[in-house]
Amino acid sequence: MDLTLQVWRQAGPNAPGRLVDYPAKDISPEMSFLEMLDIVNENLNAQGIEPIAFDHDCREGICGMCGLMINGLAHGPQLGTATCQLHMRKFNDGDTIVIEPWKAAGFPIVRDLAVDRSTFDRIIEAGGFITVPTGSASDANLTLVPKEVAEWSMDAAACIGCGACVAACPNSAAQLFTAAKIAHLSLLPQGQPERWTRVEAMVDKMEEFFGSCTNHGECETACPKEISLDFIALMNKDYMKAKFKNRRLVSQAG
Repeated sequence: MDLTLQVWRQAGPNAPGRLVDYPAKDISPEMSFLEMLDIVNENLNAQGIEPIAFDHDCREGICGMCGLMINGLAHGPQLGTATCQLHMRKFNDGDTIVIEPWKAAGFPIVRDLAVDRSTFDRIIEAGGFITVPTGSASDANLTLVPKEVAEWSMDAAACIGCGACVAACPNSAAQLFTAAKIAHLSLLPQGQPERWTRVEAMVDKMEEFFGSCTNHGECETACPKEISLDFIALMNKDYMKAKFKNRRLVSQAG
């Protein structure tokens, strides 16, 4: 396959950026999208041109590091997969492919296609943990969890924090990410002690960096783990309860 890439190049967060055309020749349909970029970068290195910077790590759809807007779609045209799981057989010989970074105020560009997603870390630091002292390992069935609850929690825990939900959202909202990180703890017995402080702290921190959800649903479509919008509804419900419960606890303490 011979392709033309239009790649966003930007030297730094404060530098101007633009799309630059690069040829991608003799590309195997069996290559992953990131392998194709590796080939392009090898050719750029051979020509003495600065290679294209992009985020990646495991290349197995697990770590959440990869993330590109490909022809205007977060992670590209194949639903339910991360960029590293997208293969070139999804494209045709002679295609022009536009490759851009996640563009959101909460994800400032580092260089080219690489962005800083540490704002997600700030949200998790605000409350994405439990403090139950576990001591030695308990018997597996000591704490009973209904099967439906366990499965729903696991669905939320599948979030890899890639940021596709933010990139796809017209408002650059991070509700799907935040809701998943809240739910996988708050649904389980071990997460109950901090349930109300957790949701309030994490949502308030999220709103410092990202826009508001208006239920477009683009986040669910773009999510490589196909996490449901239902988690946002659960988060909103818990947040409203938390505002009442936490205020009452403060007034009682005073």
